[in-house]
Amino acid sequence: QVQVVESGGGLVQAGGSLRLSCAASGRTFSNYAMGWFRQAPGKEREFVAAISWSGGSTYSADSVKGRFTISRDNAKNTVYLQMNSLKPEDTAVYYCAVRFGYLRMKVSEYDYWGQGTQVTVSS
Repeated sequence: QVQVVESGGGLVQAGGSLRLSCAASGRTFSNYAMGWFRQAPGKEREFVAAISWSGGSTYSADSVKGRFTISRDNAKNTVYLQMNSLKPEDTAVYYCAVRFGYLRMKVSEYDYWGQGTQVTVSS
């Protein structure tokens, strides 16, 4: 079993920054991709960013390109999401997810999920 725990959410003014962290633990494993998704009230969960096991490949949603950066530290089994120039429309619960194999961008293709962390951006 894999446990996934997010941290780092909070309240920030528009234009500000936050850094989310996600730690995976449990079974010993390798070759897994990690992704960030978000869900705003009344909306479906959507892809934000994902990173391959090596960190050599990343993908980001068009809505966050140039503002959000995903990175990982495999020694700590941790992935980060640096969020800059935040906008009110970034307000959502942010979820971290793990899948074995190459990175993907669909919710259904991830195996393990965290409980989520709230990000609120005030105007």
